[in-house]
Amino acid sequence: MPVVLCGNSLDSERMKSQVPVRREARAVALQALFEVDCASHNVEDSLDRLLQESSMPDDSVGFTRDLVTGVLGDRKAIDALIQRFAPAWPLQQLSIVDRNILRLAVHELLSEVAPAKVAINEAVELAKAFGTDSSPRFVNGVLGSIYADLENRKKTN
Repeated sequence: MPVVLCGNSLDSERMKSQVPVRREARAVALQALFEVDCASHNVEDSLDRLLQESSMPDDSVGFTRDLVTGVLGDRKAIDALIQRFAPAWPLQQLSIVDRNILRLAVHELLSEVAPAKVAINEAVELAKAFGTDSSPRFVNGVLGSIYADLENRKKTN
């Protein structure tokens, strides 16, 4: 049974008509990560079902799979970075939605899959769609701090 985040499903016509393809790919990746984190669903089963329910082109399907695989493969390092820049919020106390939006965006920042500003903006948009009223501000603040730190490291190396 699919997990629907905060009453928003990718099945809704409103969501599909307003969401660019890459954003839809990120939303599907978020839903898969949410299911794995929240319900311990098998990642491949969740991804296969979610991708089958979507109408994304093949390149976006590959992008979605790469995002999920990347996040899960580097989760320990990603979580450590999130924890470093959100010390007042132990990772397990973050909402599952916010935690996985941050994981997704941090993976994009670290792997430079997309320009940093795009990754941050997309994470904020996901937070608006799936999180609480305070999620966009929280996600933006944490990611802004992580981005600034990554940029400072690049300049000093």
